Amino acid sequence: MEPVRSQRKLIVNDVVSTLPLYRSAPALEVRLEEFELFALDRLRVLKGISDALSRGRKPEEMDKLAIDLWKTNMRHPQSSEVINKDIISHFVLRLVYCRTEDLRKWFLSMETALFRYRFKREKQEAQRALMAEFDLPYKAVSSSEFESVKEKLVLVSRSLGQSSPTADDIFFKVPFEEVPELVAGRRVFISKGHAYIAMSQVVSLVATQFRSHLSKALILTNRKWTTTIAAQEKDRLTPIVEALSSSYLGPDYSQPKEFAQISLKDIDDVAKSSFPPCMRHLFHLFEKLREDHHLKHGGRMQLGLFLKGVGLKLDDALAFWKAEFSRKVGAERFDKEYSYSIRHNYGREGKRTDYTPYSCQKIISSTPGVGDHHGCPYRNFSEENLRAALNKMGVTGRAVGDVMDKVRNRHYQLACTLTFEAVHGSSCDAGINHPNQYFSDSQKIMQSKNQSAA
Repeated sequence: MEPVRSQRKLIVNDVVSTLPLYRSAPALEVRLEEFELFALDRLRVLKGISDALSRGRKPEEMDKLAIDLWKTNMRHPQSSEVINKDIISHFVLRLVYCRTEDLRKWFLSMETALFRYRFKREKQEAQRALMAEFDLPYKAVSSSEFESVKEKLVLVSRSLGQSSPTADDIFFKVPFEEVPELVAGRRVFISKGHAYIAMSQVVSLVATQFRSHLSKALILTNRKWTTTIAAQEKDRLTPIVEALSSSYLGPDYSQPKEFAQISLKDIDDVAKSSFPPCMRHLFHLFEKLREDHHLKHGGRMQLGLFLKGVGLKLDDALAFWKAEFSRKVGAERFDKEYSYSIRHNYGREGKRTDYTPYSCQKIISSTPGVGDHHGCPYRNFSEENLRAALNKMGVTGRAVGDVMDKVRNRHYQLACTLTFEAVHGSSCDAGINHPNQYFSDSQKIMQSKNQSAA
C-alpha cells in the first residue's frame, strides 16, 4: 500500500525548516520493507556518530562526518520522500530503542547529537523558527541590555578565541540550568542566575529541549510497547523490532572473499596471527578441553561459523570437530548427530541455508550461561583475565590501559579496535565490527609485511 504523502516541513513566520522535531508519530501507512530499510539507514548514521565520538573525533570533524553520514544514508530516489523517510525511520527506531534503559540511553544520546549537527546547518532564520516551535519564552536581549554587559561578553569571546560581539549580534538571556554544557565549559557569561548565549550557541539550548522531549517520549513508547504493541504485532513487527538493535550493517562474511581457503594444518599459525580475541579464546579453549570436556552449542556455533567465514573447507571442518567429539561420543554418534549440524551450517543439509558468521553486535549481546565460553571477552572477562589475554596477544603497556578504558565505558568494539591496532601496529579507522573483518584486515597486513620482507 502506498504511504500517505506528507512533506511535514516546519513553517513558522514563513520560514521553512526541514528538520523535524518528532513530536508525534506520522499518520502514514508504511510498507513493511520500508519500515526495516529506513530504520537500518538511520541506524548507520547513529552508529557512525557513536563510533566517531567514542574514538575522540574533534568537534569540527564530527560536524562534517555527521552530515556526510546523513547525506550518504538518508537519501531517497524521490526527493519528495526524504522528509518522510526521516520521520518514519526515527519513529521505527524509537520503538526499537524504547525497550530497555540501556537502549533508551544510547538512542537518546545519539539522536540528540544528530539533532545538534543538523540544527547547526540550518540558516539563522530557520533556527529561530525552531526555537519558536519549542515555545521557548526567550526574546533577544535589547540593545540597552547588550551594552550593559558587552564588556563581559567580549571577555568570554576572547577566552574562546572568537571575535568580539557587536550590537548586530543576537543574544538571549536564559536560566543557566538550561544550558549546562555551556556553563560547564565556561563558555557563557552568567549574571544573577541567567546565561547570555549568542545565536551561535542556541543549539545547546534547543538540544536540551529536544533531549527532554525525546526522553519523556521514549518512556511513553516503552509503556505502549510492553502493554499493547508487542503482543498485537508478535507475528509481524515484533521480530523486526527486536532484531534491529543488534543488526549488523557491514559486509557479508558468509563466504571468504579475499583470501585462499585455510587448511587444517595451517589453522594453529593463523589463529595466533589473525584471530580476534573472541575466536582465539574459543580456539585455544577447544584445544585445551579436548581431553575431558567440549565446547557447548553456543561456542561451537560462534567458532564454527567464523571458521567457515575465513575459508575452512567443510571436510576440514568435519575433521576439526571430529578430533574432539569422536573420542567422547564415538565416531558413529559423531557422524549421526554432530556432523549433521556442521554440514547444516555449510548449507549442505536441511533448507540448504548458508549460515552467516556472527557479528560483533550479536556476540556482545549474547548471554553465556554457566559452563559456556562464547560471547565477547571484553564484556564477559574479568579485568585480570582480560589483561592476561591481551598480554598473551602482545598488547602491553599504555595500550592495555587504553583498551581497559574503553571496556569500562562499555565500548567493546572500540576496545577490540585498539587491540587490533596494538597487535598489528596499524590504524583501523573503520573500527572492528565483525570477527571475520578482524581476520580479513589482519591477513591483509600480514601479507603486505611478508611481501615487503621478501
